[in-house]
Amino acid sequence: MPVSAGNDSIVPCSLCKSLIFKPALECEGFYFVRCVKCGLVQRNPQPDKNEVRERYSSTFGNDYLSYELKNEDTFLKLQQLALKDAKFNKLEKILFSAGAPPLSFLDIGCATGALILNLKNNGWQTTGVEISPCAVYARNERNLDVRSLVLEENNFTSCYFDVIHASHLIEHLNDPCAFLTEAHRILKKNGHLFISTPNISGFQARLFGGKWRSAIFDHLYLFSKHTLKKMLKDTGFKIEICRTWGGLAAGITSGWLKKAADFLVKPFGCGDVMIIRARKQ
Repeated sequence: MPVSAGNDSIVPCSLCKSLIFKPALECEGFYFVRCVKCGLVQRNPQPDKNEVRERYSSTFGNDYLSYELKNEDTFLKLQQLALKDAKFNKLEKILFSAGAPPLSFLDIGCATGALILNLKNNGWQTTGVEISPCAVYARNERNLDVRSLVLEENNFTSCYFDVIHASHLIEHLNDPCAFLTEAHRILKKNGHLFISTPNISGFQARLFGGKWRSAIFDHLYLFSKHTLKKMLKDTGFKIEICRTWGGLAAGITSGWLKKAADFLVKPFGCGDVMIIRARKQ
């Protein structure tokens, strides 16, 4: 049965503003619905944005810092591989060869700052946004410019950044459309945005349904390639590259089968995670 605006706690679809949804994924203790008009999968009703923010900045946030530090090397490698898939390395060479002033890179949801520390050492002028206690660690232990406010509250200068990066962040936001609108505002003309997020149109999501590893309580939206591209286009971006990866998760099958699945999903674009490189028009 469709879920409609009869319930006051239902919020409009972030992509098309429709108020009509149908069941999508039934998980343990919560569920996701799909917008009937545009197909965007989302939690609806949603937790209040202040409740979401408190979750990441409270005791859970301290646990998150320990988790990020423990897995930092692995996460950095995965981010670098994703950026390589989206041809960030080639873009970097082009930008630096142009002899421009210091190039500016903003990492939203930068955690401990491992990625921007690496880029800072490569000559980038880096800034991070992180609302969890990881921000304090990045500032105090690594001397990085990391802001503790959500993106829209930092009041960054318009047309300032050359590159904006957000890895596994957009699915946690109450209003991803507003987030992309702000990212567009603060990017320079022809600046680039790199977005990584789980892919609900991928093989694993279709296989596992409500038990898919990304169908978790903290994810408020689950994007397909289609819905994320549409939201990016609606907020003023031109899609340049879309890549996916991840056939089967480690630990659920034999090594050879995982390698085969990982190899096969890439050319068909049905991997478990996607990265999109978009340019500000």
